[in-house]
Amino acid sequence: MKHLIIYAHPNQESLNSQIKQSIEKILEEQEQEVIVRDLYSLGFDPVLSLDDMAEQRKGIVNELIKKEQEYILWADVVTFIYPIWWTGMPAIMKGYIDRVFSYGFAYRYDQGIQKGLLTGKQAIILNTHGKSHEEYSAIGMDKALLLTSDKGIYTYCGFQIKEHFFLDKADRATPEAIQIWLSKIRDVYTMTNSIQVKNA
Repeated sequence: MKHLIIYAHPNQESLNSQIKQSIEKILEEQEQEVIVRDLYSLGFDPVLSLDDMAEQRKGIVNELIKKEQEYILWADVVTFIYPIWWTGMPAIMKGYIDRVFSYGFAYRYDQGIQKGLLTGKQAIILNTHGKSHEEYSAIGMDKALLLTSDKGIYTYCGFQIKEHFFLDKADRATPEAIQIWLSKIRDVYTMTNSIQVKNA
């Protein structure tokens, strides 16, 4: 299978980076094709400009954005790795979605009916956050995050969500907790790739 990892965290020593590296290793061990787009290392410009908006309305895509769209079209599975900051994704990831998931590429409207254009692709989302699951559940933030990301972005654009991990208390995670998370992540990728082989 062809796997694209879209990664957003500035700290190469972070838990997010450890997760990214572990997923790359898992996929390489399983002899899958992998491309990683590290948005901070790339210096990706997240600002959707007036020029971008004008070009989108004309169906024009600049070369930088077209390149990112080609990676998405290439992939069977797209993995998004980013922390939850201020109850949402980092600005660079939001800007990536603003600019790359453009009208006519990720979605469109047919006679007023919205249609996701990235159907047939799977998404795996991995988020770290400092709050506990219990704290987020008590205020409804767990449901809000699923609504704004899974419903509002990923399934809206046609992705089938394979798994969405919320890794809580990430700033104080023990080595034992991290190993449990990595084991569960491995299981998801192993199952995803084995299903594809059976269907080939």
